[in-house]
Amino acid sequence: MKRFKARGFTLIEVMIVVAIVAILAAVALPSYKQHVVRAARVQAQAELLDLASLQEKIFLNSNAYAASVTNAYNGTSAGGLGRTSGATNDGRYTLALDISTPSQTFVLTATPTAGGTQVGDGNISVSESGQRLWGSASW
Repeated sequence: MKRFKARGFTLIEVMIVVAIVAILAAVALPSYKQHVVRAARVQAQAELLDLASLQEKIFLNSNAYAASVTNAYNGTSAGGLGRTSGATNDGRYTLALDISTPSQTFVLTATPTAGGTQVGDGNISVSESGQRLWGSASW
């Protein structure tokens, strides 16, 4: 009479593999979330720099900065920066523009959208003088 050899995994082997996968996930998931937050922040910083560059072009054309993020861009201070949504391209930050009264200075600020992944990451801002802030630290 022939005996058949059992093939497959034992319950202990499967449990060890599940435990190893759980440990790896517990380590990798927070790191991945931090990476996503950092990548979105860097993207928002790049968009702020693009908008600041656009403001400088407007200033060269009309000796004043545009006063609105959401108005259509026309190349002069009477227009805006052309962001109809008032947010970054990925929607994780809301854009705001603070202009001084004679329109000679500006501060562009990106504020994390409520309920998004960036909440608690801090505001990002750039001014006409080149000052770049992330919260209270420069970037």
